[in-house]
Amino acid sequence: MNKKFLFLLAFVFSLSLVLAACSNNSSGDGKKDADAKESKSGEEGGGSITYAVDQAPEGLFIPGFAGSAIDSQINDFIHESMLDVNADMEFQPNLASWETEDNKVFTFTLEEGVKWHNGEELTMDDWLFAIEVIADPDYDGPRYDMVSHIEGVEEYHNGEADTISGFEVKDPYTAVITFKEAKVNNLENLWIDPMPKKELEDIPVADLSSSKEVRETPVGLGPFKVKEIKQGEYVSLERYDDYWQGKPKLDEVLVKVVDPSLIQGSFQNGEIDIMEVNPDDVAELEKMEHMKVEEQAGLGYSYIGFRFGHYDKDKRQAVADFDKYANKELRQAMFYALDRESLINSYLAGKANIVNTPIPSVHWIVADESELTQYDYDPEKAKQLLEDAGYVDTNGDGYREDPDGEEFVVKFAHYAGPSAFEGRTQAIMQNWEDVGLKTELATGQLIEFNTYNEMKDNDDKNIEVFFGAWLVGSDPDPSGLWHSTSEWNYGRWVNEESDKLLDDGLSEKSFDKDYRRDVYIKWQKLYNEELPGLPLWENVDLYGINKRVEGVTIDANGLHDFHEWTVTD
Repeated sequence: MNKKFLFLLAFVFSLSLVLAACSNNSSGDGKKDADAKESKSGEEGGGSITYAVDQAPEGLFIPGFAGSAIDSQINDFIHESMLDVNADMEFQPNLASWETEDNKVFTFTLEEGVKWHNGEELTMDDWLFAIEVIADPDYDGPRYDMVSHIEGVEEYHNGEADTISGFEVKDPYTAVITFKEAKVNNLENLWIDPMPKKELEDIPVADLSSSKEVRETPVGLGPFKVKEIKQGEYVSLERYDDYWQGKPKLDEVLVKVVDPSLIQGSFQNGEIDIMEVNPDDVAELEKMEHMKVEEQAGLGYSYIGFRFGHYDKDKRQAVADFDKYANKELRQAMFYALDRESLINSYLAGKANIVNTPIPSVHWIVADESELTQYDYDPEKAKQLLEDAGYVDTNGDGYREDPDGEEFVVKFAHYAGPSAFEGRTQAIMQNWEDVGLKTELATGQLIEFNTYNEMKDNDDKNIEVFFGAWLVGSDPDPSGLWHSTSEWNYGRWVNEESDKLLDDGLSEKSFDKDYRRDVYIKWQKLYNEELPGLPLWENVDLYGINKRVEGVTIDANGLHDFHEWTVTD
């Protein structure tokens, strides 16, 4: 699955998916049409394309270690998941099908004859190996939460058991996974990408993320295999003829890192065939006869976060020990001060929609805006809230001091990227200055993307108020960014009522969809009042595509069916 997960940005990516059936007897039929598969494998194609990204990847090309959206986009060409999500955001089989009677114990059946790029056959041992790697105490990736709900993982992680009791391999093509408890989204939050055991098993888990096998010569199951990687510049991929869904139609894909300032010229000169583009690129691309721009309602939103503390990685728990932004009225005032409509029109070419909840409108749990406070641009209301909360100018310099009379400076952080980022950052800062809040750019400049992610991961003290973007999965559970136990809760927000509601949204009661929706609406109302972050807008995903590229499938989950892509002369 491919999307902008800027966490990340960080991730990236919530990798949640939506369960097709929430009844007590659900199953998925994963068998493919043999005749269709045979006919695909016989089709002839050819040619190559250049797929561009505007940030250098971190260089982690085995899922399970990747944490950035760019790495995930590249991995989509190389790897394949056990399960998948369709255009209606319904969970469905891919390499494996499943059956369950109680939503706690699941039996998975694997497609036979699927080959890794090294020629080895995929078996359930490869999936178990991936779960064991992520559960290992020496694992340094971001996916432990996607295995921790399996029975026996915690004991394995703590060194109290040599095996994971909840993952039983019955035979090479059958496995039974038992979760700790029946939850409505056990399956959605399960790690579903196997790892090539024979390729990686001799490497200590602590060394995997820095190994050649992860960074330079990754082995996958996808339609394209790695030919050459030049870190920070490109990843060259070639067709994998034994791909399980049939020989891909393209010969090669070059994934190239392109400076944002050169994107339009590169499209004009035919140096780029396809990429996810920014709104300020659209007008020029639409003038090019050989180009088209595809728009897709997406699963991502942008927000401004506040730091409330730090993350205890041993206890896997946020700790609220930084109270500079603890005043709710301060956060509300900062929201009213933002002219979001102008920001969208000026820096996103109008390609976004204002929201007041961190749930994208495509999801069935989204609260109606009439149920939420509308934080429309209102600088006078912002000033009054600040006055009432004790943020007043006591020395006549034009800027407000805090309620204790001490200097108050908003330190705002934003990651580097397209030229519009600089203007957008300055506009946000000016909005706050206009209501008397002195605002400075953290570190004095926009921060390189991967460095920005590391700073947030490590609770760098320079990161106090920060711009972020988040991609939700097909399952609407917002715990990944807002539960106090989540490592992607970068603001380190701790709220007992919020955690209780988020947990209730995953309880057995929430197998009733109406009950679950009511729980999440209550949570959205709480969020809308407390504002641990300021939801700015939900994004429209934009793709620039050379008209010579055909067979591209796009939905809210991203780009699909890479093996069906082809080119004309």
